Amino acid sequence: MKLKGLMLGAAAAAAATSAQAADLPVAPEPVDYVRVCDAYGARFYYIPGTETCLRVGGRVRTQFVVNNVLDNDSSPWGNRDQDGYSWLARGYLYLDARTATEFGTLRTYIAMYGSSTNGDNSSFTLDNAYIQWGGLTAGRLTSNFDIFTGQAFIGVVDRDWSDVTTNQIAYTAAFGNGFSATIALEDRSNREYGDYGGTRAPDAVAAIGLSQGWGSAQLSGALHQVYPDVANNNATGGEDNLGWAIGGGVKFNLPMITSGSNIYFQGFYGDGALAYVTTYDGVADYNGDDTSSGYSLSGGVYVQATSTIGLALDGSYLDIDAASGLNDVTRYAVDGSVQWEPVSGFVLGADVGYANVDVDTQGDQDELLFGVRLQRTF
Repeated sequence: MKLKGLMLGAAAAAAATSAQAADLPVAPEPVDYVRVCDAYGARFYYIPGTETCLRVGGRVRTQFVVNNVLDNDSSPWGNRDQDGYSWLARGYLYLDARTATEFGTLRTYIAMYGSSTNGDNSSFTLDNAYIQWGGLTAGRLTSNFDIFTGQAFIGVVDRDWSDVTTNQIAYTAAFGNGFSATIALEDRSNREYGDYGGTRAPDAVAAIGLSQGWGSAQLSGALHQVYPDVANNNATGGEDNLGWAIGGGVKFNLPMITSGSNIYFQGFYGDGALAYVTTYDGVADYNGDDTSSGYSLSGGVYVQATSTIGLALDGSYLDIDAASGLNDVTRYAVDGSVQWEPVSGFVLGADVGYANVDVDTQGDQDELLFGVRLQRTF
């Protein structure tokens, strides 16, 4: 009986010990929590398990633009088959990833958007996609030749200057005190006005910049291969031409008005490289062995009228001396806007623009457009 009692007692003690062990807390698995990264400014976070900081952002934009309302050949209101308005809805996604290395910050940036205009849902655009490491930049982004691309909120009419996003590889050296210099090779395909043959040589671009408290300035230059296609190559003169362009611009901050107010001026000249002078593509870079040349002058002002209201005005003038056999062109454009930001990141604005194009032997055409936009950036 004593043995039986001892055995029963031992079994009861073992059961109690097992029950207590089952109630003990178990150590949780390690978890990678999202950490704030303050090395590159606000809204960056470490990607869990890495030392790479990521910022995710986006934008939604919708706008309604009334196309040329003037009664002339370029107005859609006199043609039942042309759109009298364009209604745009667009969504953007931004991804900015940065990692500190012994050679400087390694950065990758992506900006993409999809658009629907007048019911067409088929548009998708890779706006930017590039890698930066130290002074090296490679990928798709704004041309290093470009300086200022306008103050107006919408820009319902094109103004005349260089404004191109392109594939490129570039190196920028910073010398201190706001001075920098850039050399780059850029895709020629985005700078072709007229009938070009296949790509052979990229454009060579160089720029010198200065950025200080009073504002900024830049000088730009480019070399561009004029390479006619087989049908347009001059069999008697034969050789291709080397186009070129130069430009310069300066922006002055206007703190005496309000913080954020500024004014800019710029000018461009090109020979055989009109896409470095204007976005107007109505004149080819060449005709036979002769090249077209031209210049554009532009300026703009932005005034932060109140803490939530901004006023902007752009103007430009273009003069093209076309190659023999082509029509000379002059063009001027003015575009102004008012915008209201009642909540940080949310902007509503209205825009009006006027342009006049005068083409030799064809006369001139006027454009007058209106637009409104709502935009939220986050």
